Amino acid sequence: MTAEERKQYLAQIQKIIDQGPYHDTWSSLTDFAMPEWFTKAKFGIFIHWGLYSVPAYRNEWYSRNMYIQGTPEYEHHIRTYGAHKDFGYKDFIPMFTAEKFDPDYWAETFSQAGARYVVPVAEHHDGFQMYRSDLSIYNAARMGPKRDILGELKRAVEKRDMKFGASTHRAEHHWFMGNGKDFDSDIKEPLHCGDFYWPSERQQPDQQDLFAKPYPDAEFLEDWLCRTCEIIDRYQPGLLYFDWWIQHEAYKPYLRKIAAYYYNRGLEGGYPAAICYKHDAMAFGSGIVDVERGKFAQAQPYHWQTDTAIARNSWCYTTSLAYKSANEIICYLADVVSKNGNLLLNVGPKADGSFAEEDVGILQELGRWLAVNGEAVYETKPWRCAGEGPTKETEGQFSDSEATVYTSEDFRFTAGHGCIYAVCLHYPENGRITIRSLSRTKDANKPDFHGIIKNVELLGFAERPEYHMDEEGLHITTCAVRSERPVVVKVSVE
Repeated sequence: MTAEERKQYLAQIQKIIDQGPYHDTWSSLTDFAMPEWFTKAKFGIFIHWGLYSVPAYRNEWYSRNMYIQGTPEYEHHIRTYGAHKDFGYKDFIPMFTAEKFDPDYWAETFSQAGARYVVPVAEHHDGFQMYRSDLSIYNAARMGPKRDILGELKRAVEKRDMKFGASTHRAEHHWFMGNGKDFDSDIKEPLHCGDFYWPSERQQPDQQDLFAKPYPDAEFLEDWLCRTCEIIDRYQPGLLYFDWWIQHEAYKPYLRKIAAYYYNRGLEGGYPAAICYKHDAMAFGSGIVDVERGKFAQAQPYHWQTDTAIARNSWCYTTSLAYKSANEIICYLADVVSKNGNLLLNVGPKADGSFAEEDVGILQELGRWLAVNGEAVYETKPWRCAGEGPTKETEGQFSDSEATVYTSEDFRFTAGHGCIYAVCLHYPENGRITIRSLSRTKDANKPDFHGIIKNVELLGFAERPEYHMDEEGLHITTCAVRSERPVVVKVSVE
């Protein structure tokens, strides 16, 4: 895109914003209405795949850490690929051929896992675009795989009636690789708009400071605006996910423009649009609150999302992944949904486009559980009580470093389809459980359950449980039910 074409595109963006109905003010953007499909979907797949999948070392921040002298990535890079001045991050591009990328297989695998939406990373902090772009030649359609990864995956996903989203982490690129200027590497001045390493600011900001310097200049911010709007125009994502750093003061005017443009384009194109954001980057009510690798301890009065990964130590594929178990992820999903949230679960394909056996195995286990118990998840709403039991949940981001160990007294509740669902997170071998939130009370003015239970069943099991209610709760007894996974008690009410 020439400078004149960029100028014309910026004018077009502003025209769409000016036309409304959404304008680039928080007052206008808080008229946002959350898409109904999102509140019903509950479970989606996130995908981190890019150049960083080639070295597959430690995590997806390889492009930054390989240029920081003394880090394991820096030392590994020299040992494996040679000096940075001779082999830099850009030299992974020809190695990223994606010869085994099969979008239909990907989409079918995600669909069978029970996902209702899919959100690939369109551009990570490293600046390599995984889609066809007119703004830079450093994209997957022009280099590396020479395929429009985003476009191919969108078609395969939507063919299976899943919603398609896109994630952009471009904002962090402003400073992400600047350390490469501190020694003799391939990151050299002059760098211009559209270059792979541009701008690579040498001064590294305090990543938690809302006002950290250096501030990106108008050229970078306009490029960020154009890149994001290009994704919107070319792929019409039903969900637009931003990583952190857009909460920085410099990005706010452009973030409001992106939101107004996206929401207007969604209305114009007839597709509900929503932005996921972190760290109060947007005014509350103008998008979807997202908690990275964490959740809330209590149910929220608004719908929200957590994004976490299938592995603890990386978002992308590496040779040293510490995988979570399928059981842990199922419990996590049940907990999040009971609290009015969605789970966006990340997987990281290998550089060639294939998946590790561990990823596929876990996704298949999730799919088998959801095939039986999905009615307690999809299209449900929070019940009056999110959960009960002695096990305390850790609240906040980056709180999933260890698996939570549940007991037979830990339940999570949802409501839907005229029923109450109680998910027993650890079903006991003796087959006896008590759901205390379903206790019988003689005082209708107390906030205990005062309804009529018509039937109790355990999803996926033929055995009809014995049950009775008293002031302690709903007591359920089974003889043959055994499960290493959470068991769903379906309570039908009159």
